[in-house]
Amino acid sequence: MSAPTRKRRWLTICAITASAALVAIPAGAAPGRSSSPFGARTLAQLAAERAHSQRTLNPSATAEDDDGNEADEIAEGADQYAEARTSPGIVAPGAYGAAWNALTKLSPTGGTWQNVTDLPYNSDDPRYRDYDSNSSGGSGNVTGRMAAMAADDDGYVYAGSAGGGVWRSRSGGGHWQALSDRLPSQSTGALALDTRNRLWLGTGEATTNADAYLGSGVYLLSAPHHGTFSTRSRVGGDELESTTIHQLRFGGGKVWAATSEGVWSHSTKKLSGAWKLEFAPNPDYLPGGSQADDDSAAYKNIANDIAIDPQHPSKVVLAIGWRSGDDYNGFYTKVHGTWTRITSGLGDLPADPDGIGNVTFARSADGSRYYAIDQSPEQLNTNPDSALEGFYVSKSGSPTGPWTKIADYKGLAASGSALTSSGYMPGVQAWYNQFLTVDPSDPQHVYAGLEEVYETKDGGSNWSTVGPYWNFGFACWSIDPAKQTGDCSQTTHSDQHGVAIGRHHGKSFVYVGNDGGVYKRPLNGSQDASGHATDWTSLNDGTIDTLQYYSVGVGKDLDHGKVSVTGGLQDNGQSVLRGNDKVMGSNFGGDGGDTLTDPANGCDIAEEYVYLAVQVTQNCAVNDGSWIDDPSKITSYNVAPADNATSEARFIAPLAADLKKSSTWIAGGRHVWVQTHGYAIRSGAEWTSLHDLGAGRTATAVAASGGKVYAAWCGPCNNQGFARGISVGNADGTGWHDITLPATGKNGTVPNRYLSGFAIDPKNADHVYLTVNGFSRHWTEGPGAGVGHVFESRNGGTTWKDISANLPDVPADSAVVTPGGGLAVATDLGVVYRAPGRTKWQRVGHLPAVAVLQLKLSPDGSTLYAATHGRGIYTIKVHDLG
Repeated sequence: MSAPTRKRRWLTICAITASAALVAIPAGAAPGRSSSPFGARTLAQLAAERAHSQRTLNPSATAEDDDGNEADEIAEGADQYAEARTSPGIVAPGAYGAAWNALTKLSPTGGTWQNVTDLPYNSDDPRYRDYDSNSSGGSGNVTGRMAAMAADDDGYVYAGSAGGGVWRSRSGGGHWQALSDRLPSQSTGALALDTRNRLWLGTGEATTNADAYLGSGVYLLSAPHHGTFSTRSRVGGDELESTTIHQLRFGGGKVWAATSEGVWSHSTKKLSGAWKLEFAPNPDYLPGGSQADDDSAAYKNIANDIAIDPQHPSKVVLAIGWRSGDDYNGFYTKVHGTWTRITSGLGDLPADPDGIGNVTFARSADGSRYYAIDQSPEQLNTNPDSALEGFYVSKSGSPTGPWTKIADYKGLAASGSALTSSGYMPGVQAWYNQFLTVDPSDPQHVYAGLEEVYETKDGGSNWSTVGPYWNFGFACWSIDPAKQTGDCSQTTHSDQHGVAIGRHHGKSFVYVGNDGGVYKRPLNGSQDASGHATDWTSLNDGTIDTLQYYSVGVGKDLDHGKVSVTGGLQDNGQSVLRGNDKVMGSNFGGDGGDTLTDPANGCDIAEEYVYLAVQVTQNCAVNDGSWIDDPSKITSYNVAPADNATSEARFIAPLAADLKKSSTWIAGGRHVWVQTHGYAIRSGAEWTSLHDLGAGRTATAVAASGGKVYAAWCGPCNNQGFARGISVGNADGTGWHDITLPATGKNGTVPNRYLSGFAIDPKNADHVYLTVNGFSRHWTEGPGAGVGHVFESRNGGTTWKDISANLPDVPADSAVVTPGGGLAVATDLGVVYRAPGRTKWQRVGHLPAVAVLQLKLSPDGSTLYAATHGRGIYTIKVHDLG
């Protein structure tokens, strides 16, 4: 598909981070099972994904499709998550802030949300060693993605999550408390402690990942041991609202911020007053500039880091550049008062724009050394193995160099790495994964993070992979359920983003944040003969719940008389919480997408990976791993519809069961698919195409009740000719037709924006509700953006009425009709509810400013479940809503 152009919005890209295992697959695998494993995916398969990602990232590969547009460099998964919120145009700054303010002013319903996933989530749960699981990989307890870390010498640790806010531990890690629930953004870009031990928070995650959200500025917590962040603690004005912040650095009495809109600074003493724009390479592309509406504006002023000379604080080097390459990429310093690109004298560190992408700096405490990681746009676009240019050191201690290369991806692969196969080697995602820090007591002792964690104790002459990607493929690994990860030591989760060094009870520790949460080990810890650390500890004890759910499923737990709760997660597979569990398990690996769970039996589960790669189990995927020798013991099955093989489905594609007949499933790609065998399905061949939406169109939502099927679609799905529509027909293949929707999205009609979900009245299949994503035309500059987020039809979708009323202008993601006729709607900032017979909306409970992507009811309809993308799964009693 053609990638969309972008403005001020989520700077996004899909992280190709499906976890995998290197295991031998027995010959003669049963029909309906993929010829190679799913969760237990080989590195060769990851390499193939990398090749696909490279094609979508390489501007030359897509130039013909969109006139060489910069946005063609964005991977499809990122396109799709973001375009749902921006198409048909661009979104102006302040949209989320205005929505949050309006939402908090709604009258509340009764009831209180209860978090049901605030307990440990064991990715190595020995119960689930099935074919599609990653259990035994070695990551242990996990939670959602951590973007930044900070720690002090008093045992206080701070973790900033991608979508669930900032958390504090007073005990060297664990027993976490939320610190930022009152802020309008729960997306963390940077955390930093200054010399006065004040905690600075830069909001807006800058990993350029598929589900990264913009922030609301920089906040200061003067007493982080005790206080919490509030809106009153924002530093400066609104200059940094709707940006992402990659790093915060201190020097010369200033705090410097590397943002998606250039480099800014502010006094660390006087916190009022505006931020100063220090440097933007292309200021015409900033908001208010003459090129602000250009297709590539969002990528024209990317700043990654700031290096300040400790001996001469006025000597500053800026690392500027878009990871996929642009003419402005480079290192800049002031010459005669003007920011000037450094073109020589850097030594081994590249000066050419093609060699400078995402960059991270770190300096030693004594000022004797500076270190750097550099990701190369040229490598990203041409090298199938890695995007890493290298690790570097400036032994002069000056950020101007000269710099010496001390590691490349081949050397790191030989350091005990798990990533040694062509097509997926260290630094393959260096645009997404980076951290760097120096031991305060030893300038030659360095930790570096890419997909894995690396350590050197001699300034870079020798490296060890102390935190390998996983333990699959190592001689110490086995699938034995009596052991966590065979005879290997626990490792960290993959994909590293944040790092800090702190002390607790007089001992020094390194803390790392990654796609699986927070881990620590002694700063000078032990290693085995392969250079792997033997002393990692997961700090994801269940008191920190930043899990990023796309979906939730609920069914009766027939073994324990309660309910089983499942859900698909960003890079943390599928969680399953059964009735008597004290620890959640993971029964499917990789990225979890949509979910179906049999209300009558919670161990009947269908889990979507991406692009409609559906897997099904009828025993919760409970398995002791014996399938590795006897394939007949596999208890999960690949049942993907054909649109999966042809890549004609959304990254997170819609999947639904008929409300009246749960054995009838509907799936959406280019085609609307049906299968009628329920959880007994064993092959993708059992799906039948009901309707071809047409070339270039893909389903965005599906729903069915009593054989009547609704399918919403987009195509093109970006702001280059965005179009949307609804098709309606029957599960027996009859009566399919397209609903005529006005192209202009005029008042009272369905807007020309992304159609995100249906909710069918269980009493009448012709009575249906539609949720609409994105922002109304006040914020969206695009044709037909229209007004409204919730629409109602009483004639099977033929005509629609806007029932948004007092609903804040916030992207709506899904809806569900409650018993009695109420309507609950999930939005990017929480849940709203319209009581039966009412026209006004109320705010449900008091969740933080977190995206809720899906709602489901319990089997008896008494409890509403909300899948949040950053704070786990919550429940509230329906009768309390009013």
